[in-house]
Amino acid sequence: YSFMNKRIVTIALFLAIVFTGKAQVEPFLLNAKPEDKETREVWVDSVYNTLSIKERIGQMFVFTIAPHQNKPTTNLLKRVVQDYGVGGLLFSGGEVINQVRLTNQAQEWAKVPLMVTFDGEWGLSMRLKETPKYPRNMVLGAITSDPLLYAYGKEVGRQLREIGVHVNFAPVGDVNINPKNPVINTRSFGEDPKLVSQKVIAYSKGLESQNVLSVTKHFPGHGDTNVDSHKSLPKLNFTRARLDSIEFYPFTALTQANLSGVMVGHLEVPSLEPTPGLPSSLSHNIVQKILIDSIGFNGLVFTDALAMRGAAVGNGICLKAIQAGNDMVLTPPQIKRELDLVYAAFKSGELSEQLIEERCKKILRYKHALNIHKQQAIQLSGLTQRINTTEAHQLIKQLELAATTVVKNENSCLPFHRQVKRVALIHSDNSSTYSALIEELSAHCNVDVIALDPSLSVASRQALIKRIADADRIVVALSGRNLQAYNTYFTPLEAKAPLSYLFFTGGQYLSNMERAISKSDVTILAHSLDSHIQKGVADVLLGKRKAEGRLAVGIGTSYPAGSGVTTALAEEAKYLASDFGLDVTKLSEIDSIVTQSIVDKAFPGCQIAIMKDGHLVYDNAFGSVVGGDSDKVTTDHLYDLASLSKTTGTLLGVMKLYDTGRLSLTDRISTYLPELKNTDKRNITVQDLLFHESGMPAGLYVYSEIVDPNSHRGALIRVNRTNLHTVRLGNRSWANPSFKFQEGLASSIKTDTHRLQIADGLWFDPMISSRILSRIIERPLQNRRYRYSCLGFILLQQVVERISGESLDVFLDKEFFTPMELSTIKYNPLKYFDKKDIVPSNEDRFFRKTRLQGFVHDETAALLGGVSGNAGQFSNAKTVAKIYQMILDGGTYRGERYLGESTCDLFKTTKSKLSRRGLGYDKPNPIKSQSSPCSESTPLETFGHTGFTGTGAWADPVNNIVYVFISNRIYPSIWPNKLSSDDIRERIQEVIYTSLK
Repeated sequence: YSFMNKRIVTIALFLAIVFTGKAQVEPFLLNAKPEDKETREVWVDSVYNTLSIKERIGQMFVFTIAPHQNKPTTNLLKRVVQDYGVGGLLFSGGEVINQVRLTNQAQEWAKVPLMVTFDGEWGLSMRLKETPKYPRNMVLGAITSDPLLYAYGKEVGRQLREIGVHVNFAPVGDVNINPKNPVINTRSFGEDPKLVSQKVIAYSKGLESQNVLSVTKHFPGHGDTNVDSHKSLPKLNFTRARLDSIEFYPFTALTQANLSGVMVGHLEVPSLEPTPGLPSSLSHNIVQKILIDSIGFNGLVFTDALAMRGAAVGNGICLKAIQAGNDMVLTPPQIKRELDLVYAAFKSGELSEQLIEERCKKILRYKHALNIHKQQAIQLSGLTQRINTTEAHQLIKQLELAATTVVKNENSCLPFHRQVKRVALIHSDNSSTYSALIEELSAHCNVDVIALDPSLSVASRQALIKRIADADRIVVALSGRNLQAYNTYFTPLEAKAPLSYLFFTGGQYLSNMERAISKSDVTILAHSLDSHIQKGVADVLLGKRKAEGRLAVGIGTSYPAGSGVTTALAEEAKYLASDFGLDVTKLSEIDSIVTQSIVDKAFPGCQIAIMKDGHLVYDNAFGSVVGGDSDKVTTDHLYDLASLSKTTGTLLGVMKLYDTGRLSLTDRISTYLPELKNTDKRNITVQDLLFHESGMPAGLYVYSEIVDPNSHRGALIRVNRTNLHTVRLGNRSWANPSFKFQEGLASSIKTDTHRLQIADGLWFDPMISSRILSRIIERPLQNRRYRYSCLGFILLQQVVERISGESLDVFLDKEFFTPMELSTIKYNPLKYFDKKDIVPSNEDRFFRKTRLQGFVHDETAALLGGVSGNAGQFSNAKTVAKIYQMILDGGTYRGERYLGESTCDLFKTTKSKLSRRGLGYDKPNPIKSQSSPCSESTPLETFGHTGFTGTGAWADPVNNIVYVFISNRIYPSIWPNKLSSDDIRERIQEVIYTSLK
């Protein structure tokens, strides 16, 4: 048919989707094995056709029974299974062995295999004795690792299958934003809808990986209520917009994640259901129109227990629930009566046979998908051991430790380092209560254990102040629920040594401690007093273990849900500068210099890292990525290092080859690059290139290799501005951007021919890289004086690659960055990181005519594929600092050796006789009257390098200091260069030296 007809049909389909709700996607459990679908339908039809109408109705009922081994219980179970034909069972609390025996018996009696359900929000221990007890959801809500929560769901699913359970009425998806909620509270993952959704999905997917159906509850959302629906009917007086943004959020998310079950709670929601007193579980408007039609949920829908008082609406409650849209009704009161009423509705025509068929077949499909049709008797012998495995109990500890949350870590007080000699540990209980914490800390330093005076008197506080006068750190350990008295108790200690609070209690009990926390230097929430948790907290204090938790519930307004700090291990942490002999007040002058520089538009933002005695004592980020109201720079953002790459890249490769005896400084590079043997470069040595004394030109005019000379008017670049030359490249350099590339060389899209990407929307023929290398080789040598040369380092790159047999980036990753766990230094970073993680370097209005973000700015390096001897690396300040510290420490990092000490000594101390340069490194100028890349107080032994984009790194072996400055000073344009003209890097460096005590 015609195009117009196609368009009409397309519009009609679109409108049909819009007006019938969201498109429904088949849940994971039904779609896990598409090849089973045909077999499943055959089984469903075969079973369905053997059932009477009453038996088909019975499949929609889940009956609750206590797992007791006695005759009344057995008789009741037999009756509901055989006579009433229920579709599922829910056992209440008891012992594992009894539940399993009854399950085996019930499955033998059942005409259709039973769907066995369980209410295990924190594992089997919620209902069954002597089983692994997992933390409540509010603790788990602090965990940032979704894979760990998946593993938890997977393990619970495994245990449930061991006892013959197919459905878990978990997790709770309620967003608990009401701290006075009497029924949800710690059962919720927290008060942030997005974070709750992430936990719900991770845990549920773990369950379903074990073929256990997850059932998230309690739709439409029981989090913001102050009434227990077990006792009465709570009311949600919220608008639809509010419900969509908070209460519905996790249920919408699990629907999009194709999860399989939802439980509808008993809640009155006037904005959704106009009938007063009608609970959501019985509301067609809420279950069918909202959950199923609007949100698009297509899995099994269960009611909450209909015996609860919140659902008390008299006879026929199950009929109302089925008519509302629920697939299975849970715990019906007077089950025979309720079954008869549903059947009567069918006979009268009030309930259609079509609806019964749809619900019954849907339940049967899930029974097949859960392999209930293959149900075998559960083996009783060894059952306890199969549930209580070592791995199951290890997982409990792993979850509890992962929930440890560092709420704040001011001034890098964590972790405690070897210079922390005395810790005053003040606690609220008996010393034996904190024995594990005390023991762990005592192995590191002297711990003065002080019990709090219960009177909280002024005199007791004065005595306390006197006793802790010489402490390097003050640690207050508190537990219990009533902490309000301590909110101001420790105020006199706040001006003393750094103060840390350790809370071994639930996060919901910290709401009255906001003031105390705000005045502390460190606050840690650890949820429990168990000894392994105390040890874990001590390990966080000492830097033996990372803490990555985040608050599940906020603490006042200062620390909302999601707050928290990820701490570092001792060898990679940021430390308190004053502990290493630096005057913090003086050091704060750096902030003033940088702030003013940003105002003056010397650069949009920057990172500064300082290491002293091998420890990171300063790691700060300033400004924004491109200025204005753009994203703030963090210490994790990556910058284009430009020529700093010479030392953190090419030079490391040369040093490694020298260290392993595969290269000598006096070697002629033509030995490794035979294409140079018949050129004027045949006698250049490795040392010549490192000193920049080879005679190689400074750089290459790449535009002659890529620009069509007939595509622009006049010269491409001039010394002054004209109507044509509008892009400034330097002090006396203006360019004409109106040119075209040589025929066939470039493309705006990737093609078979154009595979080398050098910017967004710009691809080159890779042959340009070979052409550029050929031109470098062809360039005639100049006189053999000092001349800083990027081309010389490109030749060094070629030497490293020829000897190693690997590209420079691969060689460096293998020898240094991967074993050193430095994952944030890369060539071509867009292969490894999102663009948002990389700071734009420049608005290139001339060559690439676009913003450069993740593509190297240096033109030669770009045309060489982004991996070049002169430039190309992207990193952050702290990573560069660690590389320089490794050289400063004689080739070792975190106890492992990467270069020989003598090699490091040679390269960092050898100096040219012709210039200030060292072997690949730059150095301070010893002639005070001449310009220097370093500050006046910087020792001459210091070595380092700078980069065109606004970078610099310096290592001082005299004072054992590493200083790194990283910025994008060429954004938006490379001129003017205020970073250099205002001596900003040098002024910051001078502050470091004046801050030394």
